[in-house]
Amino acid sequence: MTSEQLERQREKLESLRAEIEKNLADEDNMTGVVHLDGVMGRLSRMDAMQSQQMALALQRRQKEQLLRVKSALERLDQQTYGKCLRCHVPIGEHRLDMIPESVLCMRCAANPKSA
Repeated sequence: MTSEQLERQREKLESLRAEIEKNLADEDNMTGVVHLDGVMGRLSRMDAMQSQQMALALQRRQKEQLLRVKSALERLDQQTYGKCLRCHVPIGEHRLDMIPESVLCMRCAANPKSA
């Protein structure tokens, strides 16, 4: 990758990291304890608990993505960004444009059992 492409990917990853961190901070109120008081009906409690579980699942996925983004930024610093971790060939530019934190090329991602 050229230095301009790498810098564009760095900007994309930094922006993605900031967006995820903001979302995680905003979601803290959605994942709090559901208080079971007498005012709330049984169905309302179940709905609140389901919403809480959905928010927790989203939060887990975002935390995992944040780790992948931070790892991609580290690979940029180490000048190993854009190479497949399994077969060491360059990851396609289109794949990195769509998923900048990608660690596998399309071939390796499509064949998870190949080494």
